[in-house]
Amino acid sequence: MQNLNFNSYSFRLKNSENKVYIFDAIRKKFLVLTPEEWVRQHTIQFLIQELNYPISLINVEKIVKINGMNKRYDIVVFNSNGSIEIIIECKAPEVQITQATFDQIARYNFILQANYLMVTNGLNHYFCQMDFENENYTFLKDLPAYNL
Repeated sequence: MQNLNFNSYSFRLKNSENKVYIFDAIRKKFLVLTPEEWVRQHTIQFLIQELNYPISLINVEKIVKINGMNKRYDIVVFNSNGSIEIIIECKAPEVQITQATFDQIARYNFILQANYLMVTNGLNHYFCQMDFENENYTFLKDLPAYNL
């Protein structure tokens, strides 16, 4: 798999039926290693190892209903009080981050109301802090680390 713009993390990989699988520490199972999954797993390790978010507060690939349609977010990080702190949208490295990507995560956040957004293709990372009062967001250099 392609080198990404993250620190180096160690992953559990296995081969089966001519496919490579990667272990997801959140979902506790092996998943087919696609380029997007490679980015998702690096992002999860970034949250755990660099920003110190507990595994118990991270949720991966769950369905959210938007305008009556089932959509699936990539990663959500909760606060200790149960509210949503961060929504993360992961794309494969070859997928350019465009306005459409930000529109997608904004639609999710209209329902989920996270304080922070992250969009990444593993090579480029964008971080935003929401300002619900003024209905806009501010780009940040990084996400805040976990804080008890």
